[in-house]
Amino acid sequence: MNNTIKIGFLTISDRASRGEYEDISGPAMQQWISSALTSPYESVVRIIEDEQELIEKTLIELSDELTCNVILTTGGTGPTKRDVTPEATSAVCERIYDGFAEQMRAVSLRTVPTAILSRQIAGTRGNSLIINLPGKPVAIAVCLGAVFLAVPKCLELLDNSIMQIDKDFVKQDFG
Repeated sequence: MNNTIKIGFLTISDRASRGEYEDISGPAMQQWISSALTSPYESVVRIIEDEQELIEKTLIELSDELTCNVILTTGGTGPTKRDVTPEATSAVCERIYDGFAEQMRAVSLRTVPTAILSRQIAGTRGNSLIINLPGKPVAIAVCLGAVFLAVPKCLELLDNSIMQIDKDFVKQDFG
């Protein structure tokens, strides 16, 4: 049983990784999680370029070496050739959980017609749940709100980890 939840926050952006502009998506994920979780957790933060091999290597590090229970990614889920986060995630995951992606897109489509272009996925590697999120802070909140009620149960089933959340906060973002 894992008593300390560890969450990996991975921003995937060429320009932010080079310091050409401030990463606002990574902090948006972190802020949402800080509002949603009522149990203590540890954060691991990374900002990397849109390179599939580097994304795969970083996801493996966060999962296998740093034993993050949850890994949230932002960026690289759109339709451009540089957007390879779903491919990298799929390559390192042992199982893909289609319901996460379906729900994130369904909720996003209620207000943003272009959400159909989003290719984020979710899956597990070992005892780590990996969830791809869009790059815009508002979309991050919508997508996390759409799926996060399932995350504590998923962690419990993976390795008996206990994550406590503020269900009222999570439900307020649900849609």
